[in-house]
Amino acid sequence: MAVKERFDFIDHFRGFIMVMMALDHSSDYFNVLWRGMDPVDPLFPSFGQFLVRYLSYFCAPGFLMIAGAMVYWAYQRRRRQGVGDWRARWDFIERGLFLILVQMVWVNASWGGFARLRLWHFSIIGCIGGALILLTLLIRLNWWQRLAVGAGVMLAHPFLLRIPYDLDGPAHVPMQLFIDAGDFNLYPILPWFAMAMVGSVMAHFWFERWTTHAERANKSMLLGLGLVVLGGLLRMFGGGYANIFPHGDFGSWAFFMDQKYPPSLSHAAWFLGTNIFLVGFFCRAAMISPKIFAPLGTIGKTALFFYCIHIPLLAIFTRRLGFFYRELDIGGMLVGLAVLLVVLYPLTIWFYGVKRRSTNHIIKMI
Repeated sequence: MAVKERFDFIDHFRGFIMVMMALDHSSDYFNVLWRGMDPVDPLFPSFGQFLVRYLSYFCAPGFLMIAGAMVYWAYQRRRRQGVGDWRARWDFIERGLFLILVQMVWVNASWGGFARLRLWHFSIIGCIGGALILLTLLIRLNWWQRLAVGAGVMLAHPFLLRIPYDLDGPAHVPMQLFIDAGDFNLYPILPWFAMAMVGSVMAHFWFERWTTHAERANKSMLLGLGLVVLGGLLRMFGGGYANIFPHGDFGSWAFFMDQKYPPSLSHAAWFLGTNIFLVGFFCRAAMISPKIFAPLGTIGKTALFFYCIHIPLLAIFTRRLGFFYRELDIGGMLVGLAVLLVVLYPLTIWFYGVKRRSTNHIIKMI
């Protein structure tokens, strides 16, 4: 089976979570709900508003899981091509540093439409970069050793959160960089790195052990469902260990809106399971109709470009030019999302062509 064919379902999945992310960010800029909602303790006036917010919960675990999977597979491929160990590792360390730079120079400023430079802030793209660097240092471990490291970090994280520190003192930077969430960083590296480690383990099975699409689809969906059940059990019975915030009864909105900043243990299990299931779903869909999700594949192949462009488009249109900033209901917000995707899709096609033809090192990393 050709390598490209085997990766189609990964690109489709990655494109899907990018669209879900664009939905969430379109809501942030267009949705009138955000004028008064507390993102930490949200009260939703309708199921539609709950669903719009909840769908974004797939994104960050999916980003880290797939980033870990692709680092593992690309490292193995380069080693088979004769690239030296540290030369192959350096490529990913360099990419991690590049992502941190993109976060602090471009992404931070883009949220306000480039009204000001905001270097002193860390977030999801920087977190992915930091997680890639840590993963690269451990990439030669066997799959079960990487799984043990990832699971161990997830299990230890609730205890690390109990470390006291002064929110106004210098300790808040390393604590929020690696463990806790706050004004400096909503995405601490350690728990998300653990999800990238799980992704590297899944890559071993997706690309090496499971040899057919049917096996990948069936086993991914079964494993994903098992992790979702585990996440639900942790949510119900994990108490103060697995859950940072309390929850309502099973089936309530509060039950499903699990803690994300930083991720609780139940959140990690629940959404890793959901994303592994979705990878299996896209693998199954590729067996039925290889082209059905081709547009998502194009977005998935240009994920960083899509991310870096969609935020300033939203921010400049709403905040800088003053059009519909947090003024629309769900219907209007979905129209805004549709317009955003119509504008972005041809740009992703164009950039994918540029990236394929280019020999420029920076463009290759985008």
